[in-house]
Parts: sequence; C-alpha cells; structure tokens
Amino acid sequence: MSQSQENYIVGIGEALWDMLPEGRKIGGAPANFTYHVSQFGLDAVAVSAVGDDALGEEIRQTFAEKELQIQIATVPYPTGTVEVTLDGKGIPHYDICEGVAWDNIPFTAELEALAHNTIAVCYGTLAQRNSVSRQTIESFIEAMPAEGIKICDINLRGTFYNKEVIESSMRKCDILKINDEEIVEVCRLLGIEFTAQRRAALCLMERYEIDMLILTCGTEGSYIFCMDGTESFRPTPKVAVADTVGAGDSFTGAFIAALLMGKEVKKAHALAVEVSAYVCTQNGAMPELPEKIIDKL
Repeated sequence: MSQSQENYIVGIGEALWDMLPEGRKIGGAPANFTYHVSQFGLDAVAVSAVGDDALGEEIRQTFAEKELQIQIATVPYPTGTVEVTLDGKGIPHYDICEGVAWDNIPFTAELEALAHNTIAVCYGTLAQRNSVSRQTIESFIEAMPAEGIKICDINLRGTFYNKEVIESSMRKCDILKINDEEIVEVCRLLGIEFTAQRRAALCLMERYEIDMLILTCGTEGSYIFCMDGTESFRPTPKVAVADTVGAGDSFTGAFIAALLMGKEVKKAHALAVEVSAYVCTQNGAMPELPEKIIDKL
C-alpha cells in the first residue's frame, strides 16, 4: 500500500482468531478498532503479524473481504488464537495462546513509513506482553508526527500485564480507554486509593497528563472525561445481547472516527454508544454496521 498522504488511523497489536462457541471469528482489539474506523470511510490500517499457516492466510483473506487495509508481517510463529467462552450474560472469558505471531511484530522500514503518515494510533497493553511487539509499538509511536493522536486501550487479560507496561502506555497516550473493572485493578497496581470512578479517572489523567479518558461500565453506561472540563455520560441501551466480544473496541473506533471528522465530544460519545450496542447484538467483533448508523457521520 502507498503512504503518500498523511491521514492514516492505525491499530497496532494483536490480530487473531476468537474461537467462539458458534465458530471462529476474526478479532484482536487493535484490529477490531481499525475495522470500525474504516466503516466510516477513514483510511484505517491494521498492523500485526501472522504465521506462515492456513489461519494466517485466512486472516489476510478476511481483511481483504472486509476491504480493510493491512500491514501484516509473516513471522515464524503460529497465528494467534483465543479460546472464548461466554457466560450466561454473553460476557466473554478468554484463554489466550502464548508464543504466537502477534507477540513478534517486526518494526520494518515500511512500518516506519506508515508511522510518518499516521494521524492517530490505537495500541493496547496485551500486545506488549512480549518485548518484540512492545518495542515495535514504542518505535511506531516515536516515528509518528508529534501532533498525532495516541490512544491507549487498557486490556487486562489473565496475567499478561504489569505496572511497567501500563505506566509506560499511559504516559505515551493522549486518550485512555479503560473499563470499570480495569480501572480498579490499575489503581491497585499503581497504589492509587480507589474510592469512586470519576475521582480515579481524574487522578489518572492528572498523573499521566492524559487529555481524555473513556470509561466504559457495561450495562451501567459510559463516561468521557476531558482535561478541559468537558464530561459526558450516556446510559447503555437495552438490547438483545448475542455476545459482547469487541464491543469496547467498536466504541473506541466509532468515537475516534467521529472526533477526527469534527464532531464534538458528546455527539461522538452518542455515536460510540449506538455502535457498541449494535455490535453486542451480533456474533463476533466485526459485524457490518447498518447504513443508518454510518450515515450519522
């Protein structure tokens, strides 16, 4: 792909297969984010790595079918998979395989060129469990224009996180996405007394100089806190939940797409809530959004 214009929105990190009860679905938080940004017509690129195997080739083919731009390296490790089980409320629980391709994303000249032309990047903590991908993510951020927006998605999975990675990730970001369970655990790791969600959010923003914090609370709604004092709360719509896999990633993708297209925070928040609610009614993390939602931008 060509990088002749400086307007790419990148999701960098894990691209994998969610092994769901009803079958295999493509996933990975950064890939999910990128897909949902792309549905609103923006130039989004998924960056990851797959193995030289059938599952890796199928990831490439699936992204091609979804018309999603990719920079996905082939590395001598198996393509990532996650065994996903759903509880009675459709809430997923993950068993994530280790030593896989997305743990070993190389920082190439092509990737550096993409970074030079990136206006926003979304990265998470899960893909930084291995030093190779962690260094690639750090190098990508360093190669971006100074004014580029850095979005950190805290995704605490199993034992694949630590204080060092979380702090480093938050120091680099302009926008932090975190959920109600993660903010409690992050405060515990960082020695911050947790008394209330809003207080904890503002404390993290001040300590790590974060411009905006997205706090999602499942059925209890979601909040946006901004350093300029802007705040937004929206309740979660009641829908028939198929599963919640990728719902948070779709929220982030829609929110960032709306901001980049000039929408103010509260309107971007409203769109993000609607997109996330729709994704919950579908199986898997990458359903096609209906035109009535896309047309709102």
